[in-house]
Amino acid sequence: MILFPAIDLYEKKAVRLYKGDYANMTVYSENPIEIARDFENCGCTHIHMVDLEGAKDGTTPNLAIVEQVAKETSLFVEIGGGIRNMETVEKYLSAGVSRVILGTAAVNDEAFLRSAVEKYSDKIAVGADVKDGYIAIKGWLEKSNLTLEDFLANMQEIGVKHIICTDISKDGAMQGTNLALYRQLSEKFALDITASGGVSTMEDIRQLRKMDIYGAIIGKAYYTGAIDLKEALEVAK
Repeated sequence: MILFPAIDLYEKKAVRLYKGDYANMTVYSENPIEIARDFENCGCTHIHMVDLEGAKDGTTPNLAIVEQVAKETSLFVEIGGGIRNMETVEKYLSAGVSRVILGTAAVNDEAFLRSAVEKYSDKIAVGADVKDGYIAIKGWLEKSNLTLEDFLANMQEIGVKHIICTDISKDGAMQGTNLALYRQLSEKFALDITASGGVSTMEDIRQLRKMDIYGAIIGKAYYTGAIDLKEALEVAK
């Protein structure tokens, strides 16, 4: 299982939200590249990045930081947040990013999603952010009328390989991840699923690895010291 320690970007700083609430934001670092280097020094090979400003308005205000991480570390960089057209996909890929994550656009613009998958294959991932069983969009500020299972079935049919599935109710809450949900999805779909939201203990990582889940995102648990990355990497192997 691949571990993806995470950096959420807001005004060029590394921050965390509580359950996706922009009004409940903690700034952890003014220098995200230092955090990325720490991930690398711990032995991580991948990093998950989100542009929280982009998620709200579809822009790329933190592109320079994402590019710096891609070019100054050896990490496999995936980025999400506001990627709603091919121009933005290409902007990130040409900045050295390894994979881009489509969220709102995967729900609202299937034609764009299909053409992105056709052109870039597994460099495209889709974020399935779940609120009360339904897919949430626009930085989690709106709930769509799509159920998670219907959405994933459609993604599989389109040819999407990678899904980052976040249970919003668990995100940043440090109360464990939704193991039952990931078990159910891994049994039902032939997708590479990355678990996101509430991965806060070694036991979470151990259980996800047993399920043969593709990846797990570690956010707040790293910043608060609840999870030691070097130890977590050993457990994930």
